[in-house]
Amino acid sequence: MHILDDLAGLSARAASLLERTGRRTHPPEPRLSTEFLGIRDRSGRPIPTPMPLVTAREGFAQRWGGLRYQVRRSCTIGGERRDSIRDWLYDLGQGMWSDPARGWYFDWSGERVSSPVRYLVHSSGSVGVDDGSGAFLEIAPSVPALVESHALTDMVATWDRVAVGKESHLLARQLDGLADVPEASGRTVRWRVSESVAVMEFQDWSNQAPRRRRAFVWSRGETGRRRVSEAVVRVVAGSGARCSG
Repeated sequence: MHILDDLAGLSARAASLLERTGRRTHPPEPRLSTEFLGIRDRSGRPIPTPMPLVTAREGFAQRWGGLRYQVRRSCTIGGERRDSIRDWLYDLGQGMWSDPARGWYFDWSGERVSSPVRYLVHSSGSVGVDDGSGAFLEIAPSVPALVESHALTDMVATWDRVAVGKESHLLARQLDGLADVPEASGRTVRWRVSESVAVMEFQDWSNQAPRRRRAFVWSRGETGRRRVSEAVVRVVAGSGARCSG
């Protein structure tokens, strides 16, 4: 059953996002089932489409195919707040590949912007990107987790985004007392929130090993600004202590 017909399994936050902005389109013509498409194994030889790949791709098409929704975003550039809305499209692509590590993966539309990455779903269920290296780079443990992350991004779009540059992960470590959001988190991404501060820690979407840790930080109201300011002071103090040593 399509996600818009049955929102079970999503948080109230994610369900609200899809109820408010979600819609479904149908392909203009019938689609050839995955089991009838050709694929090559790791050595490049044509083989029958593996059943785990058939199950994952057809399951994606049934549950998520044709979904569209919008995610609000905000950032600060040169001291000025910039708001935007991004469209996400859940349409199957034509590509299918073997993963040298394990399993298989296929492509889908993803975010409707000019992007340097291709969006992927793995036969294990995880969501990833390819930055041109030909490697599957995980960005979310599942499609529902990706939607949950988008719902959180939409929620904090009305908050103040903190501009902290390359050392953002150090600031994130100094912000405690936040509740984990397990439904939006996984091996490569972690969300933590409170009434006044939100943190998204993640691995960079790059095949450079090890993948660099980054973080986005948002604050809300005077309480949030104060908590972030205090954390910035601790980061600066810690950096000074390391340098003097």
